[in-house]
Amino acid sequence: MSANDQTQHQLDAVIIGAGFSGLYQMLCLRDRLGLSVLGLDMADGVGGTWYWNRYPGARCDSESHSYSYYFSDELLKKWTWSERYPGQAEILEYLNFVADHFDLKRSFRFKTKLLSAHYDEQANLWELCTDDGERYRTRFLISAVGNLSSANIPAIPGLDRFKGPWYHTGQWPHEGVDFTGLSVGVVGTGSTGIQAIPVIAAQAKSLTVFQRTANYSIPAHNGPLDDAFKAYCKDHPDEIRTILHATPNGHPFYISETSALSLSEQERHAVYEKAWEKGGLRFRASFKDLLSSEEANKTAAEFIKQKIRSMVKDPRKAQVLSDIDHPFAAKRPPIDTHYFETYNLAHVDLIDIRENPIDSMTEEGIRTTNGLFKLDAIVFATGFDAMTRPILNLNLRGRNGVALSDAWEAGPINYMGLQVPGFPNFFMVTGPGSPSVLTNMPVAIEQHVEWISDCIAHMRAEGLHRVEPQPQASAQWMQEVNQAAAATLLPKAKHSWYLGANIPGKPRVFMPYAGGMAHYRKRCETITANGYEGFLMA
Repeated sequence: MSANDQTQHQLDAVIIGAGFSGLYQMLCLRDRLGLSVLGLDMADGVGGTWYWNRYPGARCDSESHSYSYYFSDELLKKWTWSERYPGQAEILEYLNFVADHFDLKRSFRFKTKLLSAHYDEQANLWELCTDDGERYRTRFLISAVGNLSSANIPAIPGLDRFKGPWYHTGQWPHEGVDFTGLSVGVVGTGSTGIQAIPVIAAQAKSLTVFQRTANYSIPAHNGPLDDAFKAYCKDHPDEIRTILHATPNGHPFYISETSALSLSEQERHAVYEKAWEKGGLRFRASFKDLLSSEEANKTAAEFIKQKIRSMVKDPRKAQVLSDIDHPFAAKRPPIDTHYFETYNLAHVDLIDIRENPIDSMTEEGIRTTNGLFKLDAIVFATGFDAMTRPILNLNLRGRNGVALSDAWEAGPINYMGLQVPGFPNFFMVTGPGSPSVLTNMPVAIEQHVEWISDCIAHMRAEGLHRVEPQPQASAQWMQEVNQAAAATLLPKAKHSWYLGANIPGKPRVFMPYAGGMAHYRKRCETITANGYEGFLMA
C-alpha cells in the first residue's frame, strides 16, 4: 500500500521524521510487526537532520564506521564509507541507500508537515491534521524528529532591515551559497560555526567572526579510509558492535581506566599529545575522570588552551579564542579541520561580543557597541532550540486536551525519554531524558527503536491497547536524570544547549541522561523484564 493510499485509512502507527530514527522505526513496525504505518516528513526526501544541515563543512563527529546501522550485517557489508568522518552528502547518500534497500520511501509522505495531534481518549486514538488538509487516526504516534532540527535564529533588532542575504546553518539553501568576493559575517562559534568558518574563509573576500562563547575543539585529522581498515570493518561487525554497546557514549573506542591525576605532568602531557595527534572525540577518552573531577579536567583544558595559543599567531585573537568559561567536554566538544589556523589569515577578523555586544542590525551590517561592521552576507551559526522544541512543534494534546507545552512548562517531564505521562501511546525516539545527544546517535536510536517496537509487539500479543508512564515513575526518573548530571561537570557549562541556556525564557533543566548509554540500556532491559515496570498498560 502506498503512502497516498493510506490517507483514507485508520493506521496502526504514524512516525514523524525520516532520518536515522524514522527509517529504522518504519522497518521495525511495517516489515517486522506487519503494522499499517505511515511516515510524515516536511522534507522532500529522507535524511532528517542530514537533509537540512547542508552548511559549508557539515560533517559528523562520530567516526563513519560507527555512524551506521548495526542491526544488519548485510547492510554493513554492502555499504563502504570513504572518509574517517563522513560529510553531509555522504551521510545523506547512505540514508537513501538504506531507504532504497528496504523499500521504505513508499511508506512516507514527504513535503508534509504535522500541524497538530490530539488524543481521543474514548477511541484511544491519535487524531492528526497535516498542512495538506489530510486527517489521520492512529493507535500509536512516534516522534522521530531528531534533537537538533529546530533552528535558533537570534532575535536581533533590525534583522529585517539588513539588505544582504542571511542564512542559518540549519536551514541552508540546497543549491549552496557562493561567498566569492563578499564580506561575510559569521555569528557563533559552536560546532557548526567551527566547521563552517574555515570553508567560508576560503571563499570570502573578508570574514568577520562574532564570538560570544569561546570553545574547545580537537583536530579531526580527517582523511580517506584505507583498504585495510575498510576490510576490518566488514570482517568484524560483531567486535565493533560489542564496543559500541559497552561504552558510555556509544563510540567505537573504550575510555581509559587511568586517572589523569595518577600520572606525572610529563606522562600526562605525553598521553594528551598522542591523543591530539590521533584527533577526534577519542581525545575525551584519554582519562577516566575528565568529566567527573574538576582538577583532572583542568589538565585537559589547559593543554587545549595552550594548543590554541600556539596555533593562533595574533595574541589578541589567541586570548579571545582561549578564554573558555566551561570545563572541557561539558559541552559536546567540536572537532575541526584547521579552525584555529583560519584566524591567521589576513582577511579573517574576530570580535568578542561578550566585550563588544551586538546591538542591532542595519541595512549595511551588524552594529556592536563599538561600531558598525559592513557586511554583504551574514551566517547565523547559532545552533538549535534543542531536544524539546522539535517535539513541542508537533502541537500535541494528550488526555483531557492538555497541551504538551503546558505539561512541559517547567521542563520535559518523561519516563526514560520514551514516553510522557498523560500522552498514551505516544513514543519519543531519543527524547529528552535519554542519553541521546551525549552519544553516538545511531547506537541510541537503534536501542530506542527496538525497545518501542518490542513494547508494541508485547501489547499486541497480550491484547493491550494503551501504554503510558506512571507519574511517579516519571518523577523518579527526572530525579535520576538530575542526579546523573550532577555527578559530572556537564551542568557547569552555563551557556550549554544541554540546559536550554541558549534560548531566552527556556526552563534551565539538564535534558539528556548523563548516566551512560550502556547503563541506560540495562535499565530499559530491567524495566521490560519486570513487566514494563513504571508503565501503565490497559
